[in-house]
Amino acid sequence: MADTGKEILKYKIKNWSSFSYNYLPENIYLDKPTDQSSRWSSDSNHPPQFLILKLDKPSIVQTITFGKYEKTHVCNLKKFKIFGGISESHMLQLLESGLKNDHIPESFPIKHEIDGNHFPCKYLKIVPIQSWGPSFNFSIWYVELQGISDWHIVKPTMHWYNNFREREAIRLCLKHFRQRQYLEAYEALEKKTKIVLEHPILTELHTKLVKDGDFDACEHLVYRACEEGLFHHYISLQDYKPLWSPIEPVIKTNDSLVDSRPGMRGGHQMCVDVLSETLYLFGGWDGNHDLADLWMYHVPSREWTCLSRNTQLEGGPGARSCHKICIDYERKQIFTLGRYLDSAMRTTENLKSDFYMYDIGSGKWTLITEDTHAMGGPRLVFDHQMAIDVERRTLFVFGGRVLLSPTEGGERGSEPIFSGLFAYHIPTNTWKLVMEDCEQLRSRIGHSMLFHPRKRCLYIFAGQRSKEFLNDFLTYNIDTGQIDMIVDGTKKDAQGVPAAGFTQRATIDPDKDEIHVLSGLSKDKDRRDNVKNSLWVYDINKNKWSCIYKNENSGQQYWTKMQHLEPVPRFAHQLVFDHIKKVHYLFGGNPGKESLPKMRLDDFWSLKLGRPSAENLLRRCQYLIRKHRYQEMAERYPKAAMEYLQKDLAQIVDHRSEEEKQEFHQLASTLFKTDNEDEEMFDDSITVMSDHYQSRTNLFDELVAFFPDDMTQPKENLVDMIPIC
Repeated sequence: MADTGKEILKYKIKNWSSFSYNYLPENIYLDKPTDQSSRWSSDSNHPPQFLILKLDKPSIVQTITFGKYEKTHVCNLKKFKIFGGISESHMLQLLESGLKNDHIPESFPIKHEIDGNHFPCKYLKIVPIQSWGPSFNFSIWYVELQGISDWHIVKPTMHWYNNFREREAIRLCLKHFRQRQYLEAYEALEKKTKIVLEHPILTELHTKLVKDGDFDACEHLVYRACEEGLFHHYISLQDYKPLWSPIEPVIKTNDSLVDSRPGMRGGHQMCVDVLSETLYLFGGWDGNHDLADLWMYHVPSREWTCLSRNTQLEGGPGARSCHKICIDYERKQIFTLGRYLDSAMRTTENLKSDFYMYDIGSGKWTLITEDTHAMGGPRLVFDHQMAIDVERRTLFVFGGRVLLSPTEGGERGSEPIFSGLFAYHIPTNTWKLVMEDCEQLRSRIGHSMLFHPRKRCLYIFAGQRSKEFLNDFLTYNIDTGQIDMIVDGTKKDAQGVPAAGFTQRATIDPDKDEIHVLSGLSKDKDRRDNVKNSLWVYDINKNKWSCIYKNENSGQQYWTKMQHLEPVPRFAHQLVFDHIKKVHYLFGGNPGKESLPKMRLDDFWSLKLGRPSAENLLRRCQYLIRKHRYQEMAERYPKAAMEYLQKDLAQIVDHRSEEEKQEFHQLASTLFKTDNEDEEMFDDSITVMSDHYQSRTNLFDELVAFFPDDMTQPKENLVDMIPIC
C-alpha cells in the first residue's frame, strides 16, 4: 500500500499560535523561494508556537516537504516536531527532526503505521522548537503533504483506527480496575468485551504474585519466560558495556621478547581472517623508521608468528606506513596499497603506486602492478581507505591525499589533491574510476569507509580535508551508484554523534547492522594533546548513534591507574573486528605525548561489547521477587525473615553491583521499622486495598518492564489522562 495512490494532499490552516505583521500562516500554501515575505513567521520564539493544518478529508499522510528561501536564513527550523490525528484535541507525535540551513527543499517520512496497520489523519500540528539563529522567531516558507486520500483505501484504516482506539481505551480501563482492586468491574468488562489485557503468561504472573502471593510460582514463571526468550527484546534495547582485556601473548620456546611479538609502532595496518581467527599486521612507523615486517597472531593459541622481517627481500612491498591492507578471508589473500613518502623522497620513480597481494596459503607475495595509475587506478596516496566485497571479489579505494613530485606542484603549502573512488575487480585485474572528488562525494584523508555485504553499501564518514575536519556521514550503493546523505555535517549541534576528528577507527557488524567507532583525538584544538577515548555504536536500521563510553579524565595519574584495565587514548592505532566471534582487537598507536614525540605503543587489547545476558536479567527478577517476599515476611515473622535474608536472598544478590549490595545491607533495617513508617500512598484516597495489594502491583509493573510491549498491559495510566482545569 506504501505507494498506492500517493498524491499531494490538500489542506487549510485551521489554527496557529501567532504571526508577525504580513507573515501570515496562509503563506505556506505557495512555494516562492525568491520572495522573502512568502512565509509564516511567529511573533516570538517562546513556546508553544505552532501551526495546525486541517486536511480536506481524512488521509494517510506519508511524507511532508518543507520549501525554503533561496538563501540560508536564521529563522529556518533547526528543530521541530509534528503531531497528527483524527481530532484536533488528540494527536500522536509523528516526527521529530530538523531542517538544514540551506535553500534545498527537504522531505521527511511521517509515521503512518501502528502495529503494521496504516492510520489516517485529519489534522497535523507543526511545532517549531528551535531556529537556526539564536533568539530568532520561527519561519516556515512552504509545506506540502503527500499521501493517500482515496476513500476506498482510507475507509478501512478509519475503521481499524476507531477499533484500535476503542480497544486501547478498554485495556486502559482493565488496567486501572485491576490496579485499584476493582476486580468485579475488571472481570465484568473483560467478559463483556472479550478483550485481552496482556499475554497469558503475564496474567498468570499477576495472579500468582498480586492475588495469591505465591512467590515460588512467580520465580518459576520468570524462569519460563527467560527460557522462551521473552527477555531478548528488552536486552536488545540496552546500551552496550565495553569490556577491554589486555592480551598477553604466549612466548614461544627459544624466542626472545623482541622476537616473540611486533614492536612499538603507529601507522601500521591490521586485518583479520574471521574463519581461522588469525590477525595479520604489516608495516608502520616506529618513531624513527618505516617498517616492512609481517606478523600473524593466532587467537586460540595466543601466539604471534613473524612471517617476514622484511617483506621487500621476499618479493613483497617495501617499508611503509599510512598504507592500507584488505583481506579476502575466503580465498586467503591480503592486498596492500598506498604509502606515505617524505617530501625528499618524492621522485618520479618513487611516486609509482605499487600494488601487492600476499597469498596466505603459500606465503608468497605477488606484485600485481608497479603503478595502479597506469592501469586506470589511483595515483600514489596515503591515509586513504580500502574495503572489499568478498562475494564479488572487488576492492574499493576511496580518498587519501595524492603524493606529487615538486615538479607537479607537490611543494609544501600548495593546494592538496585528493583521490576519488576507485573499484578494482580482482579476477580480471581491472581498475575503474567510479567517481572523481566532487561535491556529492568529497574526498578526504583519515576517514572511515566500511562495506556492508548485504545492504551492498559503502558507509563513509568523517576525516579531514586540508584544515577542515569533516563530520558528514553518507552511503554509496555500489550496485546503483546512489548516494544517500545520512548526516551532511553542516549542523552546528553535533551532539549525539561522534565529534569530527582525525583519529576515529571504525568497524562494521553486518549481522547486527551496527557500526562501531573508537575515537582518540577530540576535535577541540585548544590543547593539541587533548587525546581521549570515546566509543560509539551506530544502529543502521534505527539511524541512531549511542555513546557507550567516554573518558573525561586525561590526567596522567588516572591513566597510570587504569593502564591494565583499558588502553590509553591514542591515534595512528589499528582496530579490527571479528564479526563472527564479535571481538575487536587493538594494537599500538601514538599516545600523543608532546614530551616524547617519537614514542609509539606496542600494547595489544581485545574489546567485547556486552549487554546484560538473559541469565543476568533472570537473576535480577528473582532478586526483586525475593526482596519483596522478605519485606512481607519482616512485618509478621521477623525471625524467619532474617533467616530468609541471610540464606535465600543473599545467594541471589549481585555483589559486584554497589547499588544492589548497599540495598541488601539496608534491608535488615526493615525488621526495626515502626508501623507508621511505611504508609500506603493510597490510604487517604477513595481506594481501599487489601494488605500488600498495591506493593505487589508495583512489583508486577517493575517485572513487566522486561517483557516486549506487545505482550504487556498499556504503559499509560487512565488517571494521567484526566485534564486538570
